[in-house]
Amino acid sequence: MDFASLIGLALALAGLFVGHTLDGGRFASLFQPAAFAIVVVGTFGAVLLQSEARSFRRGMRMLRWVFFPPRSMRQPLAHAIALWSLSARRDGLLSLEQYMGTKDLFIQKGLRLVVDGIQPEKLRNLLETEINAFEFAERQAARIWESAAGYAPTIGILGAVLGLIHVMENLSDPSRLGSGIAVAFVSTVYGVGLANLFFLPVGNKLKAIVADQVAQYEILTEVFHDLASGNHTRVVEERVASLLAKR
Repeated sequence: MDFASLIGLALALAGLFVGHTLDGGRFASLFQPAAFAIVVVGTFGAVLLQSEARSFRRGMRMLRWVFFPPRSMRQPLAHAIALWSLSARRDGLLSLEQYMGTKDLFIQKGLRLVVDGIQPEKLRNLLETEINAFEFAERQAARIWESAAGYAPTIGILGAVLGLIHVMENLSDPSRLGSGIAVAFVSTVYGVGLANLFFLPVGNKLKAIVADQVAQYEILTEVFHDLASGNHTRVVEERVASLLAKR
């Protein structure tokens, strides 16, 4: 678990609730199911409208990365690259076929291109195209959280307007004015709070994780290029050093 994310979220919520309480507000006054439904359902409805269903589903699944980020593969990759280089030097490029059982489709493709004897520059171009497609799909998925951060405050204002409409419709019944006013102001709190304390940080963190994955694939591309070119083992070792240096 990424405890920094958990602590950060806890601090953000604690600051909001403690500040509200110190100012004389009641803790329970911030819990308004109507306001929550307006902001959250409305926000995700707008995001789904602008996104492809596949990107939306992928973005929702990526949420777990904020608290349970993907395990770093830099050390295992460095070990695997060393094995590939040693095997290619001793037994030739065809010997790399034994390592194609990996679950990573990018590594499978890279090794297959090397084993098939694809020209180094052509191999690099093919893998760069693969990286670009991967990065585009992952960024589109992560971007749904940035979009939610953009829509939430405005939908919070819509909730406030709806609450005020409710107040105006019940001016003759003072007992119903309080709930309408509460929905009006709490909707704005939900919209702005969710956007800046959750949606935007989540989006930025997911983009950072995707950027790290892309950086690993870019280094792997150069490794496969080196293997296909028959470059000296020292060159591959420098790639491994670069991979480990960015942990």
